[in-house]
Amino acid sequence: MAGQGLPLHVATLLTGLLECLGFAGVLFGWPSLVFVFKNEDYFKDLCGPDAGPIGNATGQADCKAQDERFSLIFTLGSFMNNFMTFPTGYIFDRFKTTVARLIAIFFYTAATLIIAFTSAGSAVLLFLAMPMLTIGGILFLITNLQIGNLFGQHRSTIITLYNGAFDSSSAVFLIIKLLYEKGISLRASFIFISVCSTWHVARTFLLMPRGHIPYPLPPNYSYGLCSGNGNTKEEKETAEHENRELQSKEFLSAKEETPGAGQKQELRSFWSYAFSRRFAWHLVWLSVIQLWHYLFIGTLNSLLTNMAGGDMARVSTYTNAFAFSQFGVLCAPWNGLLMDRLKQKYQKEARKTGSSTLAVALCSTVPSLALTSLLCLGFALCASVPILPLQYLTFILQVISRSFLYGSNAAFLTLAFPSEHFGKLFGLVMALSAVVSLLQFPIFTLIKGSLQNDPFYVNVMFMLAILLTFFHPFLVYRECRTWKESPSAIA
Repeated sequence: MAGQGLPLHVATLLTGLLECLGFAGVLFGWPSLVFVFKNEDYFKDLCGPDAGPIGNATGQADCKAQDERFSLIFTLGSFMNNFMTFPTGYIFDRFKTTVARLIAIFFYTAATLIIAFTSAGSAVLLFLAMPMLTIGGILFLITNLQIGNLFGQHRSTIITLYNGAFDSSSAVFLIIKLLYEKGISLRASFIFISVCSTWHVARTFLLMPRGHIPYPLPPNYSYGLCSGNGNTKEEKETAEHENRELQSKEFLSAKEETPGAGQKQELRSFWSYAFSRRFAWHLVWLSVIQLWHYLFIGTLNSLLTNMAGGDMARVSTYTNAFAFSQFGVLCAPWNGLLMDRLKQKYQKEARKTGSSTLAVALCSTVPSLALTSLLCLGFALCASVPILPLQYLTFILQVISRSFLYGSNAAFLTLAFPSEHFGKLFGLVMALSAVVSLLQFPIFTLIKGSLQNDPFYVNVMFMLAILLTFFHPFLVYRECRTWKESPSAIA
């Protein structure tokens, strides 16, 4: 039966990868789209007659008010990308896959149509369109992450692969920019993306489950094309019973390995995990690194304009280079492979020493968390040096760091907390980090205003904050050591 379901599983995996790659995280290609919007004179009226050029050959003005407006739109979009994870996660948990995906398709299609029919005179509609686009995109990602459950021991790899594809979808706006430069209008590009919604609908009903993909996967599990319409109530009840049995076996095996741990976990509520030190430090880790990434992406066009002395041809070249570098789908799986390999290694050690599988899972996340912080520190350091050619290295470090960030986040929450709380904890950490991400706009205003376009002091503060994130993997490591020495200390 597994052999019969494998082609469907692979089709679901590949089409989900394409969906995340082509649609889910397009917001993060914002610098490419800003370049097009500026050429179309969006918010140009804010510049006024006294906004002179900053010495470039094209005569484009460095307009603080225009840059701030674009930064504000990105801030709002990126905020909604994270903040709405909590309510959308609830929708996914409560109403299951089909309903969640139909909502995603509605938001995404509406957003792309709004952008398609927006002009310089109605540019304010971008404040509506970009948040809608991100809500649709994050729902695409959430509904696809469960596909990892189809592949058992490769779950972490699949999760990080999808997160990498989410990051890489920012290249879509680069394609739109390149097509624009070849004479294809912005309207035509976004109408095409809108039409692609028919594919999303087809995939929803043919290659995705109506409910959730369970883990562990029960025998004879079917969905989509293979689920059929003739399933009787008895068959469904049997499948549910088998799934409950599998879950109870996993729970009992963990309970046997760690005496008393089962009872402790059973009594702990969602809020006890939400207020735990482990979750709090994970929130700090995610919020700081994510804020730096958002600030960099949201201000990249302005940053490159300053570094290039206003030469828009060079700005275009570096904007393209940034977008070309955004193929996190090539980087993210390495993070998942690292965690899967470490988990297997620690499991072998656990069998010899009698350690808990829960401790094993948590220990496997430590190198990934530490490496993500290290990559972000290198990225921040390079971005702080005002040498234009060095930004090629900055772009590479940025995409690797960002790919590791979201893959590590999802995998850590999967491994460090009970599965029944994953959706809520994932939504909560993303929502709270979204509130922190709102700081990017006042920081951008500070750089443009009081600091007179010199981000040096802001960059130094961020590097110090990124150093603080190393406490998270350190504390997780200490916790793992405690568990190994005293298995009964698991909480």
